[in-house]
Amino acid sequence: MMIESIAARLNRVRERMVEAAQRSGRDPDQVTLVVVTKGVTEDRIRHAIAAGAKVLGENRVQEALPKIKVVGGSVQWHLIGHLQGNKAKQAVGAFELIHSVDSLDLAREMDRRAERAGIRQKILIQVNAARESSKHGVSREELDAMVRQTSALSHLSLEGLMTIPPPSNDPEGSRLFFRWLAGKAGELRRIGLPVRELSMGMSNDFEAAIEEGATLIRVGTAIFGPRGE
Repeated sequence: MMIESIAARLNRVRERMVEAAQRSGRDPDQVTLVVVTKGVTEDRIRHAIAAGAKVLGENRVQEALPKIKVVGGSVQWHLIGHLQGNKAKQAVGAFELIHSVDSLDLAREMDRRAERAGIRQKILIQVNAARESSKHGVSREELDAMVRQTSALSHLSLEGLMTIPPPSNDPEGSRLFFRWLAGKAGELRRIGLPVRELSMGMSNDFEAAIEEGATLIRVGTAIFGPRGE
């Protein structure tokens, strides 16, 4: 029953992704589904992988690393939650993509760790597009400078931007922030800065995010159900 439920939910999310992409004249293959496994047991993660999940996202390094060890490397792992500087050593190299770089100090620490590890870590800059005091992320005013300075770090590969809009029961409440981020990414690309990826949209608003240009969506509840289900 659990296997069927996860598989059915995953397939329904994929169908909704295709429909949203087609509504906005986009190729559905331009959008990657990051299956969020925060609070999800390893058995349920395996069921999602069996149903076709290819990219998994975790919020915390300390929760992710044991899962990566047990579940294995048949999938990509992304870090999508806040990263503290003292966890940079553990995070660098453990994740294909880190979505949540929110300060130049953190970026520089990650660059040092990546240099020591002999790798080039892929990252996104998290943007506080809604100017919420409770949220992490680079401010709108600081973003251009952050992109320039981070893209110059030799052991980080800046891939794009990420944002988390304010909670809302109405997906349309998120659209304004998605549209702003996509527009800003376009401006940065036009002056040669590397912001190809846009990580935006979760279970309640991913269709609006796709319609506004998301290339990565982060979906957990719509696949696994509410935490503890």
